[in-house]
Amino acid sequence: MQSNYKRLGDYIQEVNIRNKDLKQYPLLGVSIKKEMIISIANTVGTDMSTYKIIKKNQFAYGPVTSRNGDKISIALSNEEKALLSQAYVVFETNNLLLPEYLMMWFRRPEFDRYARYKSHGSAREIFDWQEMSEVMLPIPSLEKQQEMVNEYHTIQNRINLNNQLIAKLEETAQTIYKQWFVDFEFPDENGKPYKSNGGKMVWCEELEKEIPEGWEVGKIGDYSKVKSGFAFKSDLWKLEGIPVIKIGSISNNTIDFNALDFVDSKVLVNARNYTIQKGDIVIAMTGATIGKIGIVPNLGKYTLVNQRVGMFNLGEKPLNKVPFLYLVLLDDIVQKEISNVGGDSAQANISNSQIENIKIVLPKEKNINDFNLLLESTFDLILNKIEENQKLEELKELLLGRMVRVEN
Repeated sequence: MQSNYKRLGDYIQEVNIRNKDLKQYPLLGVSIKKEMIISIANTVGTDMSTYKIIKKNQFAYGPVTSRNGDKISIALSNEEKALLSQAYVVFETNNLLLPEYLMMWFRRPEFDRYARYKSHGSAREIFDWQEMSEVMLPIPSLEKQQEMVNEYHTIQNRINLNNQLIAKLEETAQTIYKQWFVDFEFPDENGKPYKSNGGKMVWCEELEKEIPEGWEVGKIGDYSKVKSGFAFKSDLWKLEGIPVIKIGSISNNTIDFNALDFVDSKVLVNARNYTIQKGDIVIAMTGATIGKIGIVPNLGKYTLVNQRVGMFNLGEKPLNKVPFLYLVLLDDIVQKEISNVGGDSAQANISNSQIENIKIVLPKEKNINDFNLLLESTFDLILNKIEENQKLEELKELLLGRMVRVEN
């Protein structure tokens, strides 16, 4: 053990303040992503006087670790005052340890592994207060702690700004999609909104509404075919190698870099037809999250797709075609149809052909091409920001890794 390591119990103390006055504070929980989240627990008829009060810059963690896989539910509160279930342990630091510096230590995967290893119990494993107190970590001067916190915040703030930009770009794309293909106000031959400037509309019996002349009811498969990924055997999985997109890798309409699995490059011999590239779209074809989609950023020279993840065929230059398909798949009507066909339970399942046969309004080819051309650069920027965030996340991991060597 390095000389600068200290026993955490000498710098923290448990807090156990109950809501005896029945105050109406927000009710929170702690996620395995180490964040405070709004609780969805049904508290009707519950004695809220037994709930704990947590204040800003205090910690809460769930001592039962056997339910969370390899993650420990622990977070730092940003609320002035909030309520927590009595199942959580609440504690605070003294004036020699910055709460945000300690939270950085808790974010390290090494802490999760340590806490799981130290958990004990038969019916359920618990990382109790005594074990938390025995955690050893480097605690430099307050100035050094603040320096590292500031560096961490600089990286995180850049990630947040990128996420805000991505959300704004997606919102703009959604607005243009609705304007063109729902309200039918795409630019006519004179550059004016089609429907409101006298564009010819025809009655569509199948949709029971008017659509622009020359448009028709088509299917997703008319625009892009879809196939399921490769059936990898369990003994092929590795800790590193060629990334593989699984259903769990699809998150927030893109791919979570930290949720990828890997296989050896030798697998390419049999799985080469299941590679995917930047700008392609994947879709969950089974499970409770059936229908969720992800646009694929640059994940390396080769990226493979696992079975029950659908991959759309957008050609050699996916970004030329991705805007229209991406927004069609996010359309509420299409998502509802996927749920209707596949079911909305944990056993939900949809096939390639069922996805391809989902009906959509199919505009003229020129309208689709003009739309894709208009938004191609937008989606390219979205993907670039996703990739930039991944590099920033790697910088955060490097910073957290440096904590073990920190000196005053």
